[in-house]
Amino acid sequence: FIMLKPVNSIWDSCLSIIKDSVSAQSYTTWFEPIVPVGFEENLLTIQVPSQFFYEWLEEHYVSLIGKALRQVTDAPCRIKYNITKREEAVNLHKINLSTPTQKQGSFAINPFAIPGLKKNQVDSMLNTRYVFTNYIAGSCNDLARSAGEAIANKPGNNSFNPMMVYSGVGMGKTHLIQAIGNEIKAKFPEKLVLYTAAERFSTQFVESVRTNTQNDFINFYQSLDVLIVDDIQFLTGKEKTQEIFFHVFNHLHQQGKQLILTSDSPAKELKGMDDRLLSRFKWGLTADLKLPDLETRTAILRNRIQNDGMELSDEIVDFIANNIKSSVRDLEGALITLLAATSFGRTIDLAAARESLSHIIKTDSQDLSIENIKKMVAAHQGITLEAMVGTSRKREIVQARQIAMFLAKKFTQYSLKTIGSHFGNRDHSTVIHSCSTVDNLMVTERKFKTIVDDLQKKLKAIA
Repeated sequence: FIMLKPVNSIWDSCLSIIKDSVSAQSYTTWFEPIVPVGFEENLLTIQVPSQFFYEWLEEHYVSLIGKALRQVTDAPCRIKYNITKREEAVNLHKINLSTPTQKQGSFAINPFAIPGLKKNQVDSMLNTRYVFTNYIAGSCNDLARSAGEAIANKPGNNSFNPMMVYSGVGMGKTHLIQAIGNEIKAKFPEKLVLYTAAERFSTQFVESVRTNTQNDFINFYQSLDVLIVDDIQFLTGKEKTQEIFFHVFNHLHQQGKQLILTSDSPAKELKGMDDRLLSRFKWGLTADLKLPDLETRTAILRNRIQNDGMELSDEIVDFIANNIKSSVRDLEGALITLLAATSFGRTIDLAAARESLSHIIKTDSQDLSIENIKKMVAAHQGITLEAMVGTSRKREIVQARQIAMFLAKKFTQYSLKTIGSHFGNRDHSTVIHSCSTVDNLMVTERKFKTIVDDLQKKLKAIA
């Protein structure tokens, strides 16, 4: 007690000076929690509640504390920090971090004051539907998916920390990063995994400042094993939130914890973001998600159809995959539209699908559909559509049919199976044979080549 009295007296005198130099909020937040421990040979030892608290004092207030000490002791002094670790467990119900505080009875519970909370009591905020098994692999996402699987096997102990995924909207960023989180939880149930949106992180921080619980907020985020932050671009321009996130990021990275981020653009294009954060975003792996190609779009549609228990023909799948190239979200939106139509007992064929999706897929009477190609070839060669799709083996009809198949393959992205279905349900091998025959005849027969070239010019004119 005799030893503590002088240091308490010295510290109280320092606080009276400091109090006049900072705002009331800053004083309450950063100085009232400090406990003076000892003062010997001009060395002041103080106890602070966390590593983050120590870092903040060092960065923002160490000069102020030093000046106050010199005024009180009339000598230059040094400062030593003791960082406490609160071990007490808090017996709380499962906490959902979508809101900064929750009510239990008549008491407000601070959801971040949980240093001893069991990890399975914290809601990870992950959507359990987002898993790797229904995340379709393709050339558009190979790197990001492979890196995500590697992270899930060794979270924190890999070369992809942090992992930053960027793309435009609707490309599957959220699905991928939540799939990583769900896989980690399945393989390492003891790890504390949290998914949050950058906007939610910012809102929670502002609320913690308002309620004077920011230290608990920081302590909670620094206790995570895996932090997944979606749409990090929403931190741009928010200097205080960025500063807090910088310290959280540093602490987790130094402790070998995994960080996963998404953005709508690469780090170098993020305006209004702290340079220190931008440099750290580049420490690990940056991977982009591109527009899915036709094969991937088709696989995404078929996977969703199977999972939702829908029944749609390959012809309709090809129609959607060929005409919606903007994003995965738009593909799924088209299926939801068709699902709504079938829920009213309506049978969906290609014509009905075209009608239902007319607000999404704009088609023109002169587009390069297989039907338009068939009509053009039939008119040019002087045969009927019925004959073209029939079983006749007459030379002029067979050649017209082969030319139409050749042009359908060249000018549309429909599968061989779908093309064959438009010609009397012929299989893909027939389409392949027809295309090969046309190629060969164009080399050996000048008149035949002229016919095909003339048709191709007409099709290019309306493409």
